[in-house]
Amino acid sequence: MLPERKQVLIVDDEPNLRKILSAQLSRDGYDVLTAEDGEQGLQLLREHHIDLVVTDLKMPKVDGMTLLREALREDPDLPIVMITAHGTVDTAVEALKLGAFDYLTKPFDKDEVRQIVAKALKTRQLAGEEASPTEPGAGARFGIIGSSPGLTELYAVLERVADTPTTVLITGESGTGKELVARALHDHSSRKDKPFIKVNCAAIPKELIESELFGYERGAFTGAVTSKPGRFELAGGGTLFLDEIGEIPVEMQVKLLRALQESEFERVGGIKTIRVDVRLVAATNRDLEKLIAHGSFRKDLFYRLNVVGIRLPALRERATDIPLLIEHFLAKFNERLKKSVVGVEPEAMDLLTTYSWPGNIRELENVVERAVLFSDVPRLRVQDLPPELRSGSPSVSPVPMAEADLQAALSSEGGMKEHVKVAMSRLERELVSRALLQTGGNVTHAARLLKISRKGLQLKMKELGLREGAGGAGEKGE
Repeated sequence: MLPERKQVLIVDDEPNLRKILSAQLSRDGYDVLTAEDGEQGLQLLREHHIDLVVTDLKMPKVDGMTLLREALREDPDLPIVMITAHGTVDTAVEALKLGAFDYLTKPFDKDEVRQIVAKALKTRQLAGEEASPTEPGAGARFGIIGSSPGLTELYAVLERVADTPTTVLITGESGTGKELVARALHDHSSRKDKPFIKVNCAAIPKELIESELFGYERGAFTGAVTSKPGRFELAGGGTLFLDEIGEIPVEMQVKLLRALQESEFERVGGIKTIRVDVRLVAATNRDLEKLIAHGSFRKDLFYRLNVVGIRLPALRERATDIPLLIEHFLAKFNERLKKSVVGVEPEAMDLLTTYSWPGNIRELENVVERAVLFSDVPRLRVQDLPPELRSGSPSVSPVPMAEADLQAALSSEGGMKEHVKVAMSRLERELVSRALLQTGGNVTHAARLLKISRKGLQLKMKELGLREGAGGAGEKGE
């Protein structure tokens, strides 16, 4: 399979710090790119598929805050970790309120770096399973696209509860857009100019969840070389969004309940009580009532969270919205991929609207992106869709093979694993070749389209016998 090594971008004007961080992250198994200032960092972001950015605050040309704003404008789910000195911690905290994932205070140790990087990449991975935020446009209300009965009910609830302090619990399958609804609640309230802080509870190790939510004081545990505010403090005056709330361990649920009821808490290792004004929105794709029955979720916390419950319908329950969503995604990927796909053939649209979509909106978005990437015609056709859609089944479908090849495989001596390996190699070769063709043989841009690192693509090209060079997508190498 195509390599899936995560790609980390380090942006810092100190050569020694770039060298140290790069060496550590490379040893930890990441592909690392480095930039000496924010301007170079932004250029690398445009050229590569970056999974995580670690950037200094103070840099020439383009500073860390500008880099943060520009990067999040391009990719709202991109985790960005700020590097700060003691004198600029307040600026780093401000960066968190603007959407940075976390910050590191110099001097930092390798375990702290390792923890934050792992946590950030796990959050990025989980975000990839949810529907991504979209911009309001035709047919959109609250920044949400659709006019089906289920969404009409959702709009009515949002109109009533958005500008209130009421706690909201959003439930629904992965990929239905729970974060989008949480953002709508915040953006249409009087808190919209205050921070919107999100935490994916499933991405935080259980032993770190308390310090993540409530912060910690210096010396509270090994590695706590400075004091650090938690997400409740960062969200002061604004909204705290706790995604995957069902993953919080039972022993932490008591402390969370107290923070919600009393609007106060103490940092880990601290004695000072901190009061906050925070509107909490929680979300889960799990059945909390079943967790309560199993003893892994507190009933009193559930009642405190579920003051207003919003259930998001699965995409298969709102099939009439699929054409609108496809129209939005076509416009998005035409711009990003420099294509001009104007629509979908009726037969292909029939398949798209009748498919069960187990991955919901996120799956639909991925399908449209891949179809636009590899389409050479103005309207998407049935053959541009993946096999599972053409078969109408979400289950694993065989890699398409010519009838003669299939009969040869069945009659040969090789086992199933060998045939699958050959078929996967053929599919990989097609994907890589078409990405290279689409980008005029530019390996850097092809790697970005395939969402792998440049180094990973070069290794795969060597393995498949594809030569690097403009227009050489299908040519044999040495």
